[in-house]
Amino acid sequence: MTSLPAPAGTPAQAHHPAVPQPPPVPAELQRLNIGSQIGVRPVVRGLNLPLPHAMAGMKMSSMQGGKAPPGARSPDYSDGIGYGSMPGMLMHDDIPLASLLVDRLEYGRRHHANTVALDAQAWYGTDANRLWLKAEGENNPLGHLQDWRTEALWDHPMSIYWDTQLGVREDFGDGPGRTWAAVGLQGLSVYWFDLEATAYVDPSGRTAARFEAMYELLFTQRLILEPRFEANLYGRDDHARRIGAGLSDAQFGLRLRYDFQRRFAPYIGIDMVRRFAKTAQYIRDAGEPVFDPQLVAGVRLLF
Repeated sequence: MTSLPAPAGTPAQAHHPAVPQPPPVPAELQRLNIGSQIGVRPVVRGLNLPLPHAMAGMKMSSMQGGKAPPGARSPDYSDGIGYGSMPGMLMHDDIPLASLLVDRLEYGRRHHANTVALDAQAWYGTDANRLWLKAEGENNPLGHLQDWRTEALWDHPMSIYWDTQLGVREDFGDGPGRTWAAVGLQGLSVYWFDLEATAYVDPSGRTAARFEAMYELLFTQRLILEPRFEANLYGRDDHARRIGAGLSDAQFGLRLRYDFQRRFAPYIGIDMVRRFAKTAQYIRDAGEPVFDPQLVAGVRLLF
């Protein structure tokens, strides 16, 4: 089938001139800095955009079905409630909180004497800054305080699981008291070990370091075995307090506790202390054992 030729004087293809287009309107930009939304995007105005020409003269009230009945919702949907703080909706990292943990309040039985020991810590503040108070010590066979240590520290997070601590330490008990400046780390390591590492220096130039590690092995949600290790090191001899330079002592304990509640958990266990180097010699001269195991029973309290 053949096509017919185009009529004379008629172009084979009609030509339509281009319709001029208005220049694009530059978009108004909005800068974002909210959480993970950081950058620039066009402003979205929704119903604030200009209405089409056909709707420009229309009254929106005519689309609502007449006048609102008495007692209808207020135009801003507030129902007359003013803006202000709402109880229970505060950000928890912005309000100060407090806690007290008596980790060990125990009675111990050694081969030569009975002892009572305390290990407690309390804090007050926000997630960003806290005042941390610590106290640890025990009485000696004569009923006097022995190796009693208290600390007041400013605590500030350096990561999700680790905090830096800066403050002072005061030693009481046998011998003259000692005051130390303290700086250290405290946090949760891999495999859920609670770790503390602190360095100390006193005005006379003495130095010391303390390391503590603790782990909770859950047999059930209530029955928990807690291994604990602690070591103390000193930069030079302190004859008045029977402390030698180097590794002074190490302590290892196992405590099996039962959490009736998180606030109340009795336990039983064993605790072993070993003195080293010059400290061991001071202990021998005083007629006390260098290796000192004991059976313990106590309670853990949380407030």
